[in-house]
Amino acid sequence: MRIGDRNSSNFEDRTGQRGMGGLGGGMSAGIFALLFRFVASKFGIVGVIVLALGYCALSGGLGGMMGGSPQGATSEGESTLTAEELALLRGTLESTDDVWGKMFQAAGASYKEPTLVAYSSGTQTACGMGQAAMGPFYCPNDQNIYIDPDFFHELSRRFGAPGDFAARYVIAHEVGHHIQNLEGTLDNVQRQQQRASRSQGNALQVGVELQADCYAGVWAAQTGAMEEGDLEEGMRAAEAIGDDTLQRNAGQRVQPESFTHGTSAQRMEALKRGLSTGNPANCNYAG
Repeated sequence: MRIGDRNSSNFEDRTGQRGMGGLGGGMSAGIFALLFRFVASKFGIVGVIVLALGYCALSGGLGGMMGGSPQGATSEGESTLTAEELALLRGTLESTDDVWGKMFQAAGASYKEPTLVAYSSGTQTACGMGQAAMGPFYCPNDQNIYIDPDFFHELSRRFGAPGDFAARYVIAHEVGHHIQNLEGTLDNVQRQQQRASRSQGNALQVGVELQADCYAGVWAAQTGAMEEGDLEEGMRAAEAIGDDTLQRNAGQRVQPESFTHGTSAQRMEALKRGLSTGNPANCNYAG
């Protein structure tokens, strides 16, 4: 995918820092990841934010915001990003800023650009302590997108979804959550989840994720920069991170009631819908 060589200034590189030496109280990253997935499946976005804030309070993670230092923090180090990774991260963000800025302007609204934060292992966020085990995520409290670039290597090696467009799709998906935040969709869904059963809350969360997938497709269509092979890269990535595929690959029984992001087929369909229409009005999965 060719999107030019302009680099967004809304980018922060924390990859040379170690946000924490471990998870407070001796909790391992693996255990935290399991806890995170359980809470996400049971309580959706609300539960995830509560978990992050609760962990932050227990571990002293708020120290970084209150004048202290997060547990295990070290002094700043040199960036670990390669030139290729840096160009991909900043270039993709700049492209999403351009596309969504123009669409918001056409609708008579102003677009507040998010900041993309690249980090290693863990970092402080306004939603609590971010962990690489959580995967890329958007924090509505500070309107930042957080990504450990190692995720892209995992996407390629572990999930069989290599290619620059696969990585750009992941970033554009998180930008999609930012759009939902600006539109009020996230607040609306969170209010509904608070009154919903577990299965209903999960279904609402699936709608949020599928809409973000569709928004990623809208962005790609609007750039007019798709190249041969990009669609296949995007479809492989969407398939690899479907809830049913992840559960099967983990040796688990597929449990549709626990899905929080959608099946592989749903995620591929949502991305393809955005790509084929280029119109966010057609991404009516959540609300």
